[in-house]
Amino acid sequence: MPGPSPLILLVHCADRPGLVAAVTSFLARRGGNILHLDQHVDLEANVFFMRLEFDPSGLDSDADGFAEAFGKEIAKPHAMTWRLYDRRERPRLAILVSKYGHCLYDLLARVRGGELRAEVPVVISNHSDLEPVARGFGVRFAHIPNTPATRAEAEARMLAELEGEGVRTVVLARYMQVLSAGFTDRYPQRVINIHHSFLPAFAGGRPYHQAHARGVKLIGATSHYVTPDLDQGPIIEQDIARVTHRDAVADLIRKGRDLERVVLARAVWLHLERRVLAYHNKTVVFA
Repeated sequence: MPGPSPLILLVHCADRPGLVAAVTSFLARRGGNILHLDQHVDLEANVFFMRLEFDPSGLDSDADGFAEAFGKEIAKPHAMTWRLYDRRERPRLAILVSKYGHCLYDLLARVRGGELRAEVPVVISNHSDLEPVARGFGVRFAHIPNTPATRAEAEARMLAELEGEGVRTVVLARYMQVLSAGFTDRYPQRVINIHHSFLPAFAGGRPYHQAHARGVKLIGATSHYVTPDLDQGPIIEQDIARVTHRDAVADLIRKGRDLERVVLARAVWLHLERRVLAYHNKTVVFA
């Protein structure tokens, strides 16, 4: 029989001497065995970050008892923001998409292949074009038209779908609609977008056309957490590809879509593996 699932502890707080020792000594006293430990200090902001993965098979209590003791003995005295996760947990994830299917195909294939540790109970779209793709992967498809005139009603229906399916994370796989603050506030740092540009350059719509007009030599893609400010949320992952004067807009779009698939998949993987800590509109990523 397999042993208990490894646990992941994420911590951030104001930096001070002895934080690593406090956490690791507590873990040793309770019988845990460290498997991986990453830590970082933002010297300008004076913020300490830690991701600690450990084997709980020797703990003197279950995970709930460990969490309760950690909160009282370590987190509270040090004013820590912290979360404890089960390594084998498969969060329920919804994908929002419009008409472009390249990221949707890629994510569903990675979930089916076990690369992304998640369950996808529903794909939601403001168009019906990609319903056969979702159905082909055995995922329910919800068509919810979304226009400026019907946005409030559409978002209410979308939220009902997400809550009904117990969704914890939302991925915008080229969902070409702006979400309201009321929507994104329901899923803080749990709505992941792919923007077809190397942000902060060329935010908003038609970035490949903007890049072509400027004669850029590099194009990129950016995955970030969604906030009420359009394309301004904390960045999780980025990548670039080289282009030349010979490339037309169609070439930039073709090359860019390859980047979009990979960058979004990396960002979702990092999020699901609990390797991202967001603060001050940026992130620490323990890759």
